[in-house]
Amino acid sequence: MHKFRTAAPARAAAAALLALSCASLAGPASAVAPSVEFGTAHYAHPLAGFSGDSNWGGYVARGSDLTDISGSWTMPQVTCNSTNDLYAPWIGIDGYGSQTVEQTGVQVDCSSGSPEYSAWYEMYPAAPVYYDESVDAGDAFTASVVDNGGGAYTLELSDTTKGWSKTTQKSLSADDASAEAVIESPTGSYPSFDEQDFSGITVNGQSFDAYGPEAIDSGQYTETALDGGSFSIIPG
Repeated sequence: MHKFRTAAPARAAAAALLALSCASLAGPASAVAPSVEFGTAHYAHPLAGFSGDSNWGGYVARGSDLTDISGSWTMPQVTCNSTNDLYAPWIGIDGYGSQTVEQTGVQVDCSSGSPEYSAWYEMYPAAPVYYDESVDAGDAFTASVVDNGGGAYTLELSDTTKGWSKTTQKSLSADDASAEAVIESPTGSYPSFDEQDFSGITVNGQSFDAYGPEAIDSGQYTETALDGGSFSIIPG
């Protein structure tokens, strides 16, 4: 198995684009966009609201005390359409109308001209942290993000195909005001794929459906109906 190495040019480019995106989404013009360090890319950022096409695609539930999300997905085979293509499927807490996101997932980077995969977690607005473990198309993942109280979070990500698992403990003052299972492209440019499946998504131990999550389209993709915490993201 190869060891993934993230392409620095794409991450720097994504960071620059994302700084502009954050400024437009965070709120009034007087709001200060979170700082972004070149050489890294924030693979998720607050979604102040959405109308039509969005930087997130999938489902977002809003409420209070949304302290636990878990679920699974399979990484599809993708076709790069340009070296700007970049996207990440992930699950997390917060981000809709709040200025933090606690999340974990994987990504596909096309800056080299072919898809390269990696896994990460992020406690936004801190920069993402990338795992060294190998990721490939077709791998199945399970993940969870849990607020343990007092600002302490546990983030878990497992590649059940390859057999590796990561558990991270972090602290952050956050609202626990939304929970999401989504895809995102910080560059606004998606590669092509036929189907991105999410399954068994639960929030606070209940099926995702119980929280009436809102559907979001992103790029050329839309989502199927949510059914027992499962749905697919497909070309729209």
